[in-house]
Amino acid sequence: MNLVIVGLGAIGGSFAMRLMKQGYDRIVGVDIDEETLQLALDKGYIHEGTTSPEHVIAEADIVLLTLYPGQIASFIDENKDHFKQGAVITDVTGVKTSLIRDVERLLPDHVDFIFAHPMRGSEKKGIAGAEESKFKEANALITPVSSNKEENIKKVEQLYKDAGFKTITRVMPEQHDEQIAYVSQLMHALSVSVVNSTQASPDTLLFAGNSFKELTRIADINEELWAELFSMNKDALLDSITCFEEQLDVFKNALVNTNEEELKDFLKKARLQRKKWY
Repeated sequence: MNLVIVGLGAIGGSFAMRLMKQGYDRIVGVDIDEETLQLALDKGYIHEGTTSPEHVIAEADIVLLTLYPGQIASFIDENKDHFKQGAVITDVTGVKTSLIRDVERLLPDHVDFIFAHPMRGSEKKGIAGAEESKFKEANALITPVSSNKEENIKKVEQLYKDAGFKTITRVMPEQHDEQIAYVSQLMHALSVSVVNSTQASPDTLLFAGNSFKELTRIADINEELWAELFSMNKDALLDSITCFEEQLDVFKNALVNTNEEELKDFLKKARLQRKKWY
């Protein structure tokens, strides 16, 4: 198999490292940074590297795009005449509905785009954040569309299995965006809001325990990437924020009214739900 990975950051680099160990015939890295490409070559993460994708995607069986979401449609548009007949394209983007809409109007008929999302991100930028075992035991989501061929969906699922993912689930794009807004994007929104609170002070860490450290860990955020993700999934994220605000108001009102029984019920409900999950 001839695999081309476009973008050798923390995610693309991790795919390259793991799939190289799995014995893929040819892995070619595409990146705008020549130092990144040289490092990947020196470390044996890829067989070949280039800053120009045209000639390598013309030979690629699978093209894995690990780009920012706002870059994907333009990449397809710029390279639509270079993909080989029957090529499979896939992505790692954390938002689907708007991306699918943008890509489908540009996608040439002779290729198949299988939209996917590995549930194992990274706060680290660049290939320095890549790890061979990053995807071990992780979950991945595939969001098929009506034009996808079953054989190509299975090729992408196998790619993810080879990369170390344990569970690979097919979901509708709309369900993906709704749930990702809740389990991921809302968590990041809460984290950065806590860090940006006017209560923060030079002495904050003198009082902070593990709960504060864990909650604020993901505030060490790639602002360029996450601003795109938030904006492209705006409606679903706003719904999640509204649902959270409703629950926070229940908690707040119990405190305002000194209603300890209501507060206990609220906390108990959360504890029991958490036990169902884990």
